[in-house]
Amino acid sequence: MLRLTDFIIDCPDTMKLAAFYSEVTGRPVKEGSSEDWAGIQFGEIELAFIRVDDYRAPQWPDSEHPKQFHLDFEVDEIEPEQRRVLDLGATLRQDFIGPNGYGWRIYTDPIGHPFCLCRNKGVIWTDQGPTWPERD
Repeated sequence: MLRLTDFIIDCPDTMKLAAFYSEVTGRPVKEGSSEDWAGIQFGEIELAFIRVDDYRAPQWPDSEHPKQFHLDFEVDEIEPEQRRVLDLGATLRQDFIGPNGYGWRIYTDPIGHPFCLCRNKGVIWTDQGPTWPERD
């Protein structure tokens, strides 16, 4: 049986990027993390960071240096979480929050990997697109 155990992100400085995502998620960097490999445990899955020499950051949305992956974080409210991740070194790239307060915003971490803060709780996804809940 197949079981996902790790999601591994290439980077030039494992401890620095792990510290960023540790602050973003509120989870500690794993004991024993080093300059070659660092991790953050999420139940059975580890978000891991591996040092890569001559690292080339994605240049989203440029397809010549594609994003390769992105992380989505569900939040109850976008604004306070946005202030927090920006203070930690993220950069806002694009806003897809609708007038009802639901949707997502795209950011990049300090070395260029994109991630999203999403407010989608209660959204029903259909073949015709999302059905958004009423605004609180």
